[in-house]
Amino acid sequence: MKIKNVIFFLLMINILSAKAQHKIVLQLKIPNNIPTKTSNFFIAGDFNGWHTSDKDFQFKESKKGVYTLTLSLKKGDYQYKIVRGDWENAEVDKNGNSINNRKLIVLKDAKVIVPIANWADNFQPVLKKSTAATNVHFMDTAFVIPQLKRTRRVWIYLPQNYFETDKNYPVIYMQDGQNVFDEATSFSGEWGVDEYLNSLPEDEQCIVVAVDNGGALRMNEYNPYNNRRFGKGEGSIYAAFLAETLKPFVDEHYRTLAGARYSAVAGSSMGGLISFYTALYYPQSFGLAGVFSPSFWIAPKLKAEVRKNGRYLNESAFYFYGGGAEPDSMVANIYAMRQILQSASSVKTNVDVIKNGIHNEKFWRSDFPKFYQWCLQLWK
Repeated sequence: MKIKNVIFFLLMINILSAKAQHKIVLQLKIPNNIPTKTSNFFIAGDFNGWHTSDKDFQFKESKKGVYTLTLSLKKGDYQYKIVRGDWENAEVDKNGNSINNRKLIVLKDAKVIVPIANWADNFQPVLKKSTAATNVHFMDTAFVIPQLKRTRRVWIYLPQNYFETDKNYPVIYMQDGQNVFDEATSFSGEWGVDEYLNSLPEDEQCIVVAVDNGGALRMNEYNPYNNRRFGKGEGSIYAAFLAETLKPFVDEHYRTLAGARYSAVAGSSMGGLISFYTALYYPQSFGLAGVFSPSFWIAPKLKAEVRKNGRYLNESAFYFYGGGAEPDSMVANIYAMRQILQSASSVKTNVDVIKNGIHNEKFWRSDFPKFYQWCLQLWK
């Protein structure tokens, strides 16, 4: 009994330690010789959805002119950057080049000095060369989203022999369209979806429709739920746009295989969250979902909704990707959601975890071919 008590005691210590919040004080070190046009400094990281103007993550100035921010974080590894409201005003190296995400390893209470080399807006923007393939086009530069009374640029990739055949094709609908095909429009690197598909035999290519995110509205449009920090959740309305407006338009104007089995929705981070949500509530439209590093952390209500509505998903299939070097909750949340899905219905699922994977386009790009090959198997 004594041994059992000791084991139980040790287990409880480990559990409580894992859940404990540690106080992390970050202090900016900004050289006096670099122009700083605004003094609204924020941290954007994987602990707040990479939001660039989250007032709960804004640095405060002391009477001595020192900027500090105190975070409460669980033990784990995190990534972040310092920004001044948007990515155009983010920190860069001394020559104006983009820097890698900073890493924050939380083991205990700590103070971290963050040296800033320079800001992106102190340099002339570098004009990046377009990398989009010739079979990538703008379907519309101002496609109307009637549900939200907004317009959005929409891209479309057509198979290389699209105009030489009368074949109908499966379609993948992707979020964060700026990052799907073109380095020139990407804000954190492109997925290279067009290059990958063009490397395949022509009979294995599909149509890809990519919708640009709404910039400052991204956190709202991709979140189905209201959030104290980020405001009104418009995700359910955006999902309705994908299913009730965009997909019918594409099916009418292009040669598609319109059935849900041949229609996938995919995205990463917040885009992964809204892709999962769309497939959950519109299984008659989207039978497959590519869910890359989903921001399930911001949607705790979602698990209950999956338990309630999962029984309608028997013909659906979900592909999950998570990076082993992302916050601890990422992979755990993916497996938890997969278990709920499988207990509620007979859905097909696949989980791919890359041990050293982090939360960025480089790893999502590297995993896209696995997702696509998974789609091809289901399309046969």
